[in-house]
Amino acid sequence: QVQLVESGGGLVQAGDSLRLSCAASGRTLITYGVGWFRQVPGKEREFGAVVSAGTSGTGVADPVKGRFTSSRDNLKNTVYLQMNNLPLEDTGVYSCPALRFAFTTNFDEYNYWGQGTQVTVSA
Repeated sequence: QVQLVESGGGLVQAGDSLRLSCAASGRTLITYGVGWFRQVPGKEREFGAVVSAGTSGTGVADPVKGRFTSSRDNLKNTVYLQMNNLPLEDTGVYSCPALRFAFTTNFDEYNYWGQGTQVTVSA
């Protein structure tokens, strides 16, 4: 079992930066692909970024390319999402689900999830 805890969210102003953390316990995350998703009430959950298992290749969704960067620190068993130049529409609950030996842009295909962390961007 993998337990995931997201943190680093908060209230920021438009144009600010935030770094979200996804800390794992129970198993090492190095063998898991980890995605970052945003949920806004009334809207479909959106894929933002991913860190693949093993080689730690990364990817981001086109709408956030150039602003979001995902990375992992294997010693800390933590994955990060660096978000820069935040606009109002980046407000939402951010989650980092994990999937053994794989990754996907489909949130429901992951098999471990945390509670999420709230990011609120104000004008």
